[in-house]
Amino acid sequence: MASDPKQTIRWGVLGTGWVSTNFVRDLLLSRPSAPVEHLITALGTSSEAKGNEFINSNFTFKQSRPIIYTDYNSVYADPGVDIVYIGTPHVFHKESCLAAIAAGKHVLCEKPMAINEREVNEMIAAAKEKGVFLMEAVWTRFFPLVLKLQHLLHKEKVIGDISRMFCDFGLDINVASLPPTHRLKDLKLGGGALLDLGVYPLMFSSIVLDEHVGSRASNPEVTSSLLVIDGVDYDDVIVLKYPDNGRMAILTASMRGKSGENFLRIEGTGGTIVVSGPAASVPKHITISSKAEGERVLDFEHEGMGFYFEADAVAADIMTGRKENEIMPLAESVRMIRIMDEIRKVGGVVYAQDSM
Repeated sequence: MASDPKQTIRWGVLGTGWVSTNFVRDLLLSRPSAPVEHLITALGTSSEAKGNEFINSNFTFKQSRPIIYTDYNSVYADPGVDIVYIGTPHVFHKESCLAAIAAGKHVLCEKPMAINEREVNEMIAAAKEKGVFLMEAVWTRFFPLVLKLQHLLHKEKVIGDISRMFCDFGLDINVASLPPTHRLKDLKLGGGALLDLGVYPLMFSSIVLDEHVGSRASNPEVTSSLLVIDGVDYDDVIVLKYPDNGRMAILTASMRGKSGENFLRIEGTGGTIVVSGPAASVPKHITISSKAEGERVLDFEHEGMGFYFEADAVAADIMTGRKENEIMPLAESVRMIRIMDEIRKVGGVVYAQDSM
């Protein structure tokens, strides 16, 4: 007996940079066991030449080519688009998101969802008023490894009561060689380590130190020290203290040096857990060192980068009529950006959007 055909979700993609490239490549992978078929039907880019280069680099001759639009509004108006993926620089997220929502499209918006809490709240209010799905694309949060880590910590309690954690995400970007207008270096584009790299250690602190998410999660006390050059943070040191449970996190992010493979260490009364991989955004291994049971290693390899994990979850939500995701609810996006706002306030990084 033939199986029922898969349901299809049609994506309009904004941007042709690194994150959009890897998102599209992952969605185009041949995955026979995938619960849904992802189609890229529209591409929004600054020029037709960029669009053609993107398509030629990422699509095979067998795959249907998306329509190239050099006007983002045309992506939102395309009746062949169910959901818009926003993979543009941070400062453009709010404007693009609000326009897509106004056109009645569902939205998956890259992290950080916006520059500050005020912008995030505005985007969420618009989505709720229009009745469309909205989620911040914290892709790593949907990895099987991350879901397993939460279960090990909060359900199995393999290291007992958690006391503290250390997480680092650094890349050797050679910022000095970048032009002043580069998105990582330009304050007007939301440049700096926190919004680009620091979101990952913060994500891990959220799932490690509190088993709840969003509005049910605790709000930590925040201390930070940032190395600020020309208004932009190059290195970040963040200390979070959870008064409700006595747990603490030391988080670091840097654009001046690459992290080691063992980027996350969690300590508890019954042992430790180390998470390792090429970067904090791409965890691959969990090493459990239990005082009672010794050491064991869990390996999590998958095809591609892993963006399809979040895309599959989003598709399932949309197809069942849900307007937000339970793993990454909108209240969690508000909670995370509120913490980042406080980190910047203490550390001395101010964006123009903060006074708007």
